[in-house]
Amino acid sequence: MKTVLLVDDEKRMLDLLDLYITPYGYRCIKKDSGSEAINFLKNNNVHIILLDIMMPDMDGWKTLEKIQEFSNVPIIMLTARNDKGDIVKGLKNGADDYVSKPFDEEELLARIEAVIRRTQGQTGEGPLTFLDLTLNQTTFEVHYQNKKIPMTPKEFALLELFLMYQNKVFSREHLLSSIWGVKVDTEDRTIDSHIRNLREKLRNSGFPIEEHLKTVWGIGYKWSS
Repeated sequence: MKTVLLVDDEKRMLDLLDLYITPYGYRCIKKDSGSEAINFLKNNNVHIILLDIMMPDMDGWKTLEKIQEFSNVPIIMLTARNDKGDIVKGLKNGADDYVSKPFDEEELLARIEAVIRRTQGQTGEGPLTFLDLTLNQTTFEVHYQNKKIPMTPKEFALLELFLMYQNKVFSREHLLSSIWGVKVDTEDRTIDSHIRNLREKLRNSGFPIEEHLKTVWGIGYKWSS
């Protein structure tokens, strides 16, 4: 289970984020100030931080700066300010992503997953394994029973997402947002085409793909463990 540190001075927003994120297998830690978040981080590890900018005592910019003095934990700025200058400032100052309020639940989850995937190689976590299937997030290689399976970057990203969140149903929209990026002109059939290719490659390697990569009719796909 991955831990998310939520930092916002509004209790209602902390509770709302917790309500959205927890059902997807995350453990949420809630702090209502930058100083509280910093004190917590000095003695505890988390996988990602959702950090508000507009806070009274120590704003998000200063909190971001102080966190980076002792930690490389990935940070998503979550704020009501959506001015382009603020977005550029956040990314230039070391934030990993920027989400504006009000936010779409699926977009927020997709961005959390994407940031964790991008930064996971820095956390020292080993390869993802399932039965005799191994996905190496450092070399971007997939093996089944020690035989390499060639994958395109998008196929690799799809398989990685399924293995990280087994038994979770992903809508096509969620997969488009997470793998292709939120603002893309890509149709649902693109997902179906990549899933078909992924299934074929795993099937040809001898992996029992039909038992695990399931179509959830009218919604999307899930990986059954």
